Amino acid sequence: MHPLGTPPDEQPWVDKAAELAARFATTAAAYDESAEVPAENLEALHASGLDQALLPVEFGGENLSYRAYGEIVRLLAAGCPSTACIWVMHVGAACGLVAMSAPDTARFYAEEYTAGKRFANALSEPSGGNLFLLPQQHALPVDGGFRLTGAKRFTSGCEIADHFLVNVLVDGVPTFFGAAADETIAYLPIGDTMGLRANGSRLVEFHGTVLRADRRCLPPKGHRPNRISSGLPFLSLGVADAAVAALIEHARTRAIPTTGESLSAMQWLRFDLADVHSRLDAAGMYANHMSWLADENDTAFDMATMRAKLLANQVALDAAQLALKAGGGSGYLSTSPIQRILRDAYAGWVMAYSAEVCRDRISAELLDG
Repeated sequence: MHPLGTPPDEQPWVDKAAELAARFATTAAAYDESAEVPAENLEALHASGLDQALLPVEFGGENLSYRAYGEIVRLLAAGCPSTACIWVMHVGAACGLVAMSAPDTARFYAEEYTAGKRFANALSEPSGGNLFLLPQQHALPVDGGFRLTGAKRFTSGCEIADHFLVNVLVDGVPTFFGAAADETIAYLPIGDTMGLRANGSRLVEFHGTVLRADRRCLPPKGHRPNRISSGLPFLSLGVADAAVAALIEHARTRAIPTTGESLSAMQWLRFDLADVHSRLDAAGMYANHMSWLADENDTAFDMATMRAKLLANQVALDAAQLALKAGGGSGYLSTSPIQRILRDAYAGWVMAYSAEVCRDRISAELLDG
């Protein structure tokens, strides 16, 4: 076994994800066209046991490694990236609340998650850009907790969420809460997104929502990796995998009109494919290294997520652009998977932390540290 690979005893979970991903791929285009949340896919993931497997053992899970989790996200993203995106956010919010809450509250969230309730992140603010861990909205004290009036955006899967992970300022300090969906919370369309169209991203408005004191998360006791930042690089890697697969399928089945020769015989395409696939392999290896750091709870994980996402975002975009170049005019057609894959590649680029923010953080460590 490669030291960065999935532990052998967890391989059955990866195999199960591969089966589901193949099924999800058959409906990915339809969900993209309708922009409908793929609830059936999410229910299948829960029914498979994958949700629960990620919980710590003390809460009925298997504490599935970050290495296995990353491979699972990558497979799901190659099949249906919108499904993978919502799942990463669902898992991240639920596991985050379990990890950050007091014991009784942590068990409540673990039981809700195991029962199939849906979780979503309400972190990014309209004026906050990528700085979702630095909220600008204040929650004011009221009986039993704190009252929030404000908005969060790009909240994937919010329409079907039962619980939210919310980040606000309490006495000027960024603070996490768990908040149940209720009548004070409204979901507004933000317009059709270009990529990941079926991820159910909406503007979430809080109208005097009470964030209960007993659902307030505890201050961190030490370094703790999280499932969202570790999952996002693999989301882009899965999109890159889909781009390469679509390119190969197109090249093998198309002939050059003037010569009758297969498109796959074109030297420029062969060279460019070799280049992008090599970089995809390298980006995948680094992402696996990042996952290993998470499993070791190494503090180097935090900066590794920046590098892993930057590398994955770039290679996903390059692979999708090469697929479009090989596909030519047919790649622009709605009947081609290439146009959807290209849009999804761009979506990963701008998700927090965006490639630009990652570059800034990495250069700051090198130049200012």
